[in-house]
Amino acid sequence: MLQKGHHSKTQLKTVDFVKSLSSRQPIGNRPLFRSSGNSLVWRTEENWHNRFRIDLYRFFRDNIPVLSACIWTWSRLASAPGRFEIVGGLSKSREENALGVLESLYDRIYPFEFDRAGALDSFLPLVFSGLFTDGAFAGFLIVRPDGSGVERFIPVDPRDIGLARTKSGQSAITINTERGEVRPQGNDFYYIGLNADLNHGLGKSIMRAVPFVAYIEQQLTDDMRRTMHNSGYHRLHVKITPPEKNSGESDPAYIERINEYFDQTVSMIKKCDPDDNPVTWDNVLIEYVGPQNIRTATNSWSINHRAMIEEICSGTNLSPFLLGYSYGAAHKWAEFKYDLVMRQVHSVQRQAARFLEWIGDIELALKGFDCRCRFVFENSLSYLASEQAQIRQSDVDNLIKLYSQGLISKNEAIRRAGELK
Repeated sequence: MLQKGHHSKTQLKTVDFVKSLSSRQPIGNRPLFRSSGNSLVWRTEENWHNRFRIDLYRFFRDNIPVLSACIWTWSRLASAPGRFEIVGGLSKSREENALGVLESLYDRIYPFEFDRAGALDSFLPLVFSGLFTDGAFAGFLIVRPDGSGVERFIPVDPRDIGLARTKSGQSAITINTERGEVRPQGNDFYYIGLNADLNHGLGKSIMRAVPFVAYIEQQLTDDMRRTMHNSGYHRLHVKITPPEKNSGESDPAYIERINEYFDQTVSMIKKCDPDDNPVTWDNVLIEYVGPQNIRTATNSWSINHRAMIEEICSGTNLSPFLLGYSYGAAHKWAEFKYDLVMRQVHSVQRQAARFLEWIGDIELALKGFDCRCRFVFENSLSYLASEQAQIRQSDVDNLIKLYSQGLISKNEAIRRAGELK
């Protein structure tokens, strides 16, 4: 059971710390070395690399449509509706009271108080978007000063988070603030790392393998823009044959005459609007400069761009058809790939569920409930609804046949019917 007095002290310390986080200057404006009184704050090179990568991933998410769609799709697939369940030997009325306490927590868990619609359904996309983009999500749980319950969860920007070595050689989380590097000491700090490994304990973004391919895709898109512009507005090559020299005409007069004729022709071509037609003597030849087969050039660009889109989707572990890029995949194959994606979603949801259970357990303890909670996501697949209905209908028919043939008793049939889902 959590001690109220302990959380009261933690509350005061956490509020001061959160205020320092919100009042600091952007990290990008701080020097590598900064003097604070008589102390010198050292910013490790690894942390600066971490900030640069996260800034790059956020730029990709906000400016490259296919990556924005990837993060949006992953976040919304993972942010399925869910509910709390009580784990423990409570009476029915006591359990209902505990569930009511957890449901009231939904409206307080969203960190932005100005958003009146913000609740758990807004908090989950915030968590998953941070996980998939930055590779991490972290923050402090704020407890009311009187210890009567949870007040709010305040996220911390993963750009400010780094790793340091303790005297015993263990890795510890550090947070960069204007007052230097602060190491969270209390139990009110929670950190989630996505896809961490031995070399990246802080977690990795799903876009870690994408930047090189995304750069090529953007170059290809820009090349397409310029190519299509030239295809829509043809370049013209105007060839002017100089007129013949008149009899008795001096060389300077001839040169002046042909130059004047050349200038008049150039001026006429420049003044032609898209719906005008040039009129010249037959000694002026106008040719089109550009690809001879526009359809071939367009198809070649489309094939190359499709390959880049597939590489980007593969880098984010997402299937292209989930983003609307359909290349004739069979229905069954698409179902298999969607099922594969949902299995990956389940693994990430388990991390988020443990995080929500941590908050819920603290709320229950502060409210005086001697129990724990479990958070369950409802991942119903709409595209399988008809098949699931057929399976349930088949189970009911089989149960009726077993009972009508006298193979099972009425009580056994009732029991099995209650177990059908």
